[in-house]
Amino acid sequence: MRSRLLAAAAVFAAATAAPAADHGLTKGTPEIKSISALAIGPDGILFVGDPQSATVFAIDTGEKAGTSPGPVNMDRVDAKLAGLLGVTPADVAVADMKVNPASGTVYLAVSRGKSAAAPAVVALTRSGELKPLATKDVMFSKVAIPNPGAGKGKDGGTTVITSMAFVDGRVIVAGLSNEEFASTLRAIPFPFKDADKGAGIQIFHGAHGRLETNAPIRTFTPYKLNGETNIMAAYTCTPLVKIPVSDLKAGAKVKGTTIAELGNRNNPLDMIVYNKGGKDYILMANSARGVMKIPAEGFGSAQPITAPVAGGGPAGIKYDTLKELQGVMQLDKLDATHALLLIKAGDGLNLKTIELP
Repeated sequence: MRSRLLAAAAVFAAATAAPAADHGLTKGTPEIKSISALAIGPDGILFVGDPQSATVFAIDTGEKAGTSPGPVNMDRVDAKLAGLLGVTPADVAVADMKVNPASGTVYLAVSRGKSAAAPAVVALTRSGELKPLATKDVMFSKVAIPNPGAGKGKDGGTTVITSMAFVDGRVIVAGLSNEEFASTLRAIPFPFKDADKGAGIQIFHGAHGRLETNAPIRTFTPYKLNGETNIMAAYTCTPLVKIPVSDLKAGAKVKGTTIAELGNRNNPLDMIVYNKGGKDYILMANSARGVMKIPAEGFGSAQPITAPVAGGGPAGIKYDTLKELQGVMQLDKLDATHALLLIKAGDGLNLKTIELP
């Protein structure tokens, strides 16, 4: 099994020669200990968030532009990943999923359960082939996260890096630090040099009726309001908060604007922005409240939530629950009109393409 895995990785590496010398990359082997988040960068760069080592890696996949059309559908992708990685399906967990819009390749961040083997990034081509992403003798760079939260080294410390996105030449990284304002957003310029201590984020949590600085952002997506890029961030239980990227300066203490309480006793899992019929929406997967379709037209004018919300919400920006979408764990845009969903179905995981609602 190991020889087959290495051979597949070598073939994938050879087929995707590295073009990205301009991004400060050098040849080597990134020592990735864990993966909690992925992000797509320019020119075939894939960012990998490793919370255990409190490091963000930039790996050149060598991918060229040229998206293959057509849907991506795969039942029991967990079983196929298990066969590829030499573990049982029960040991497979997918921490994140991202689609490279330039190539159409789907990247899955896979852990191997009780196995001592390192986590893996697996690429799913639009032809339906699963391939491990080569991480030996590849072009890469890395940047250490300063002052990570206390989870580092204990259980992988997944809250050190909870969500990432590449925005206007910077990698935006959400997670917890050991600062007074533990909830942190870092805007790290790419090519990497050093990461600063980031900005501490304070929010008013209407469901809890208090200001909070230690709750991690669980997922976020960038969105422009009046020409200014904002982070639309979702927290457990489930406030939706807007945070201007321009405020993310080293050592700053930033108060985010809570524009919605989407309902308590719930964990946001993933979110994307899309346009349909000339209007923008956020599509958000949740642990307990299904998939939410949230109209963006009121984001700029929404009144901040600054007082306790009776019953834990919902309050503020209205949304629709798409009851036909059940068990969605991860989602990303596949193209301008379709989304790709990772769905928990019984004991397994399926990939399914849907039309954006």
